[in-house]
Amino acid sequence: MTIFSKIIGTGSYLPSRKVSNQELADQLAANGIETSDEWIVSRSGISHRHYADPGVNSSDLGVQAAQQALQAAGMQANDIDLIILATSTPDFIGGFPSTACVVQNKLGMTNGAAAMDVQAVCSGFMYAMAVADSMIKGGTHKNALVIGAEVFSRILNFKDRTTCVLFGDGAGAVVMARSETPGVLATKLHADGSHADILCVPGNIQDGAIAGNAYLHMDGQAVFKLAVSVLEKVANEALSLAGLQASDIDWMIPHQANIRIMQSTAKKMHLPMEKLVVTVDQHGNTSAASIPLALDQAVRDGRVRAGHKVLLEGVGGGFTWGAAIVQM
Repeated sequence: MTIFSKIIGTGSYLPSRKVSNQELADQLAANGIETSDEWIVSRSGISHRHYADPGVNSSDLGVQAAQQALQAAGMQANDIDLIILATSTPDFIGGFPSTACVVQNKLGMTNGAAAMDVQAVCSGFMYAMAVADSMIKGGTHKNALVIGAEVFSRILNFKDRTTCVLFGDGAGAVVMARSETPGVLATKLHADGSHADILCVPGNIQDGAIAGNAYLHMDGQAVFKLAVSVLEKVANEALSLAGLQASDIDWMIPHQANIRIMQSTAKKMHLPMEKLVVTVDQHGNTSAASIPLALDQAVRDGRVRAGHKVLLEGVGGGFTWGAAIVQM
């Protein structure tokens, strides 16, 4: 019997503090930085983003999204035998214990399920999903909880209007289960470390203190150019592996970074804008959380339904990128 992996539940969570462009512009003005709602919207499509309160970590957001996904799947936490969590903002310096292990504990899991973090920045959820798909299809695991969770507000320089207006906090999750019917039809991942400097946090820890810059750095023009180039290619690679054409796709859910990147990719693939799921206007760029956040929203509002074929794709620092074709 052929083993497939299938998404059987989705969930998401956004911190309660919703920050408008105007509120952010007022905050920046206090630092002598000029920006406006019009400036932000015209360059990114973003109107709002959410920020976590002090003391709230990626694991806290991830737990909330995971609980929703488990409920949607009709499962208890101990039914899960694999947790893969994608984040660039882990709970602990050095990344350990892993945020996945922290989530496991906060969910009250006692069954010894494997748990690990994946770091591929904004492509993190694509990487985590591909790993879970392989482990389920390989027969070693049955039910996987795949989470993207971020508190990017903690690494933003609020004196740099080119980056601080773009990012937000949030979490999204899916339950992937062993299935006799097709679910994840294809995945494709790539990376090119020669572009590491265009999107990074160029600092590290030395002698218990931060050495270098602990704030996010981005060369916006370089990221835009590379993202538009690779997203179309990897989407077509995944379609080819699945034996499908772009016209077979019901919905395209890309990483929610910039509306212009998303629209450009859809246009290159000859997909109508009506098939594009957009949440960047209300969430900002939530990095590894953005794809599962958008997927959950589209599932819960009834757009994405059972049987639909969905193209998921992301691109992020590293430089990393990936895509998946999923039949819901």
